[in-house]
Amino acid sequence: AAVSWYDEFQRLYDTIPCVEVQALTEHNDQVLHLSFSHSGCLFASCSKDCTVKIWSNELDISLQHSSNMRPYNWSYTQFSQFNSDDSLLLVSGVFVGPHNSSSGEIAVISMENFTLLSRVRNKPYDVFGCWLNETNLISGNLHRIGRITSCSVLWLNNAFQGVESENVNVVKRLFKIQNLNASTIRTVMVADCSRYDSPDLLLDYEEQLAASSTSTCPVFDLGSDSEEEEAKPKQTPEPAVQELPDEGGVTAEDGLQQFFDDIMEGRVRPAMTETELETKVAELFVRNRTKPPELNRLSPDSTSKTKYLIFTTGCLTYSPHQIGIKRILPHQMTTAGPVLGEERRSDEFFDSLDHVIDIHGHVIGMGLSPDHRYLYVNSRAWPRDCVISDPMQPPPIAEEIDLHVFDLKTMKEVKRALRAHRAYTPNEECFFIFLDVSRDFVA
Repeated sequence: AAVSWYDEFQRLYDTIPCVEVQALTEHNDQVLHLSFSHSGCLFASCSKDCTVKIWSNELDISLQHSSNMRPYNWSYTQFSQFNSDDSLLLVSGVFVGPHNSSSGEIAVISMENFTLLSRVRNKPYDVFGCWLNETNLISGNLHRIGRITSCSVLWLNNAFQGVESENVNVVKRLFKIQNLNASTIRTVMVADCSRYDSPDLLLDYEEQLAASSTSTCPVFDLGSDSEEEEAKPKQTPEPAVQELPDEGGVTAEDGLQQFFDDIMEGRVRPAMTETELETKVAELFVRNRTKPPELNRLSPDSTSKTKYLIFTTGCLTYSPHQIGIKRILPHQMTTAGPVLGEERRSDEFFDSLDHVIDIHGHVIGMGLSPDHRYLYVNSRAWPRDCVISDPMQPPPIAEEIDLHVFDLKTMKEVKRALRAHRAYTPNEECFFIFLDVSRDFVA
């Protein structure tokens, strides 16, 4: 038996014959993504030729269906995913709108007769989209608040959107999360806790109740040198700013309004740039307008029904450098109820994240293990001790690609990063690669 991954790779490379048995030439441009059905009988391919093709995965592979998405103003197809019973196929692509503004769109195709069932707008396009269950999928939308501040809204959509009554929802808002410093939510995927070998939750129930008293989510920083440092939240350098008024009995909101009035009337001049001022205001708004995690709504009996929304995000720059994790409770897994979700108080404008993993580098790939217990993340590291002063100019990234493995049950990195590949594209040209994880291998 091989004692290391390299020995196993060498054994496979040297002793296992690699013979091309069939060439599939139906696409006339680059193939960007392949996805296999859970049964293994079918697979789908997405391409820059703007088609999604569905193949029969027999000994002699044959084309079953091809859908051309160009009539729907798509530029290309980029991602696909079969639902859990292989009856539906989610297809994600880039949609070219008015004035050549590009966002994304998701299409749902029936595997019974290959008909197009629905189309859902998806912005930005690299949210990709994913299935939550057999008949509901998750999409995103992005709303600009300022030059570098935005709000990502994640929506739950019915795959079948032809309904007989206007009182039946086909869509419902799941979460609304504020983005700082030009960051956005991208690449969403769902981890199903019921597929764990032991389906208890990430933390003990008592620890969750204790943690629910705080509104800030734990941040796990991979850029530190010691385990003691990793347990501490990452401290970002604060620019030299003029403090907001803090008089006795004055709330942060009143102080912020007074600060704005003083600036507009010329009574004070802020010792910060326009970008720093926008970031400071956004941070204060998040602090006073964010709904705390709903950990107290969890019970040990419902943990096996809980799912986790996992996505790339950030807080320092536009390049994705954090993994955000948000718990989806059982009552949120249906489009029934108000379209905009449950009623909120004025101080619950945004949703908070339950966990944040700081990668300290550019995230370029993710994938879940077959049992959804482990999250595999590819990244290219930033220089040690780098300081980001401009969110539009992220640090240079390393050529080496690090593979991190996180246990979603304990929220800890289970082993030190593995390093095998190299990449040479600069930061602004990196593209996301979905990892394929089996019981024994990661591709």
